[in-house]
Amino acid sequence: MSDHVRDLVSVREATDRLLAAVSTLDNAAVAEPSRLPGWSRGHVLAHLARNADALVNVLAGRPMYLSAEARDSDIERGAARSLRDQVDDIRATAERFRHAGDEEADWSRTVELRNGVKDTAANIPFRRWIEVELHHVDLGIGYELEDLSEEFTQREINFLAKRFRNHPDLPPVQIRQDDGRMLATGAVRELSEDERDDGSVPAPGVVVRGRQADLLGWLSGRRDGAALTVERGALPALPPL
Repeated sequence: MSDHVRDLVSVREATDRLLAAVSTLDNAAVAEPSRLPGWSRGHVLAHLARNADALVNVLAGRPMYLSAEARDSDIERGAARSLRDQVDDIRATAERFRHAGDEEADWSRTVELRNGVKDTAANIPFRRWIEVELHHVDLGIGYELEDLSEEFTQREINFLAKRFRNHPDLPPVQIRQDDGRMLATGAVRELSEDERDDGSVPAPGVVVRGRQADLLGWLSGRRDGAALTVERGALPALPPL
């Protein structure tokens, strides 16, 4: 189980880094495009604020968002705000999330996110940490995947590899990191009758090697995988997150 207390500290530290970096911008910079297609930096900041409140809802047992349409309209409406309003909103919603995390609760309970996704409450702080760190990178203001901690990067690689495991639209993939760690993701290839009879072990499918930051960039859709080494086939397209 996740150490939610430790993750809540990491969320606060990541939020402080984000706010310190964003506070150096101006209104014009907030209106400029982010690295996410179709979103300005203001869209990313509005999403971060609304996500904090949405995760408070999750911890309270309420629907994460009223609807997909309401989520999208809230982000769109908040995107054009001034830098000061964006910063104040992120700070206020981060404080609400902190208070929700400090409450006495059964952290082993099951909670529900968007689209019927279920998880344990103890994993929610890590999910928020993901949002803050990766969207800080998405702002394109000098914070890169290489700046993320080794612990966070490895946990997010593990999380995404697990998320894509057994996905029918992804062939079997073995991720081999430069430090020797290996992870399996993608569909599981079933053995043929002949292979079962002779005791064969299924081949690992496509093998992808690379640095932590490059693997995370590919798995999270933030890099095209050009820096990765691919064996036993071509680098597969990943399903949408």
